[in-house]
Amino acid sequence: MENASKSFDNGRTFAVENVSLHVPSGQTLALLGSSGSGKTTLLKAINRLVEIDSGRIQLGETDIATLDKVELRRRIGYVFQGIGLFPHRRVRHNVETVPRLLGWPRAKRRERACELLDLVGLPAAQFADRFPDELSGGQRQRVGVARALAADPDIVLMDEPFGALDAVVRERLQEEVRRIGRELRKTIIVVTHDLLEALAIADRIAVLHDGRVDQCATPQELLDSPATEFVRQLIETPRRLIDRMHGQLDRPAPSDPTADDGDADGREFTLRGSRVVHPSERAGSRSSGEVA
Repeated sequence: MENASKSFDNGRTFAVENVSLHVPSGQTLALLGSSGSGKTTLLKAINRLVEIDSGRIQLGETDIATLDKVELRRRIGYVFQGIGLFPHRRVRHNVETVPRLLGWPRAKRRERACELLDLVGLPAAQFADRFPDELSGGQRQRVGVARALAADPDIVLMDEPFGALDAVVRERLQEEVRRIGRELRKTIIVVTHDLLEALAIADRIAVLHDGRVDQCATPQELLDSPATEFVRQLIETPRRLIDRMHGQLDRPAPSDPTADDGDADGREFTLRGSRVVHPSERAGSRSSGEVA
């Protein structure tokens, strides 16, 4: 992606402005920012749900502006914020959606759907013939991930896929996405407003602010060397919360007259994600699928 800009009011303001990013094949990039920062606009520009006004976006060596929109979208997996399953179709039929549009034979579609349901932790024998309203929210989101992977795309886009889930389910799915990306060697671009989520799943994090990229770095680089005041404040907010929790938990219990002011039990809190397993610790070579 090079100097990409998009305005929805004829240039008076910009949703994204002169954004340049490169996502190596097989890595996960998190687009992190507050509401209105431009992250979803940027994500939608990659599969041309939004057309940029200037700049260019390439998949590998191909400018996406030269590709048919429908063909492009069938080559890219997309996990929607609201999941977006077809309520009248069984789980396996939902997963088979894009392969069916691509003309895959029925047996091949079914085999692929069952394979992916097993991969995302929904054994096909148990879940393939259910309807979406027979699943929990976390299970429906897993089906959404399986559907995005069904046609074996090199690139998967995720628009705040875990936002509506409770904390326990969200953490489990974050781990699943990391595992699947590593095993299948997919390039994943995920939109999130949650710093801890970005730290947990991404190889690199692009922090967006007012339509521009304030910093794009590895999680550790972001934590160690924030490039702007906005990035510094973004990082310090969860740290302050953890420090408050630390202070509250270390206070002596009122009913314990022998307790002192020290850290008697040796409890320690760290910003979850400060150490993340990233490229140097992951499996070796990756398949093609690069956004620039």
